[in-house]
Amino acid sequence: MRLIIPRAVIFFVTTLLIAALHVNAAMAAQVIIPAPPQLSASAYLLIDADTGRVIVEHNADIPLPPASLTKMMTSYIVSEEIAAGRLKDTDLVRVSDEAWRRGGTKSGSSTMFLNVRSEVPVIDMLRGVIIQSGNDASIALAEHIAGSEQAFADVMNQQAQLLGMSNSHFVNATGWPAEGHTTTVRDLSTLARALIQDHPEHYELYSERYFKHNGINQPNRNKLLFTDKSVDGIKTGHTEAAGFCLVASAVRNDMRLISVVMGARSESSRAIESQKLLAYGFRYYQTHTLYQSGDVLGEGRVWGGEPQRVEFTISDDILATIPQGAQKQVKAETIVDSAIEAPVSKGQVLGKLLISLEDETLAETDLVAASDIPQAGFFARTWDAVVRMFEE
Repeated sequence: MRLIIPRAVIFFVTTLLIAALHVNAAMAAQVIIPAPPQLSASAYLLIDADTGRVIVEHNADIPLPPASLTKMMTSYIVSEEIAAGRLKDTDLVRVSDEAWRRGGTKSGSSTMFLNVRSEVPVIDMLRGVIIQSGNDASIALAEHIAGSEQAFADVMNQQAQLLGMSNSHFVNATGWPAEGHTTTVRDLSTLARALIQDHPEHYELYSERYFKHNGINQPNRNKLLFTDKSVDGIKTGHTEAAGFCLVASAVRNDMRLISVVMGARSESSRAIESQKLLAYGFRYYQTHTLYQSGDVLGEGRVWGGEPQRVEFTISDDILATIPQGAQKQVKAETIVDSAIEAPVSKGQVLGKLLISLEDETLAETDLVAASDIPQAGFFARTWDAVVRMFEE
């Protein structure tokens, strides 16, 4: 017996299949990103360290007391001094009575347990600041570099302005509570990027789990170093006014993220909340290399030149932070000067490259000449001039 299916039914089923295919194609093209986590903290931020792209933020520009996160700036300035040749890792730093009294054993604060009037190499002092969060080491280094902690605070503020930390003001080198001593999670993320990119040789210190000085072995206060292999820094902080704070950085699959959490309720909470941010960023985003320096992105006519064509390229790699799986949705647009005239120098700006994802601009950079294009001979230039008159 033959089964006869009415044409209306066939049409209906076919329509459903076509609709389903369209829906599946649309779903495949769409990258679904859930809402970012809501943290139990006063302020927080998550950025891609390579691109600077902000992935999550909350109260990012509200000035807050940073506690020992301040020491990130103290250590950055020490690294700057070493890089400039004004300081050496092996230089000896004397521990003044003031540094010992306000930051040493009897201070009741985080300390490196330095002996008063002892002399300690700069690199060990730096470890004491970073790993042990030593107030004594921070004050001693400040005095060694600037003569006094107050003068060093002026250096800190000048450096903050140079880095673009526009909402920060430092009063001391330790983060000890003081009126007007504040920063923001956004500014701290800027400082963290600078630590990583400007001084990688010293950034390695932030991943060290222990440091022993004066017979006392202390663990790094960043608990994520002991629980998450991808985390390699950066700094903790805590005072009653600041709450529990943590700036963390981690690398997974060639992507580095920086999280900043301020005002968490406990030591364990600042670690948990930081992990939430890092997990979200790594799960739903990626650092994608769109183009590399030297890639040829097209060519254009050069009037009066020999040869008559010039290739367009870019001077630096272009990276972007995009949702996982969104590579095929990224669009590139080139805007080239309407009339390129010889001579053209290699590296000369000839236009713009715009990179976008949906309605968001991911990157914008100059298109430059890939090579020199000298002027052609007299007759070739004359002919080009005639041709150009008719084309315009």
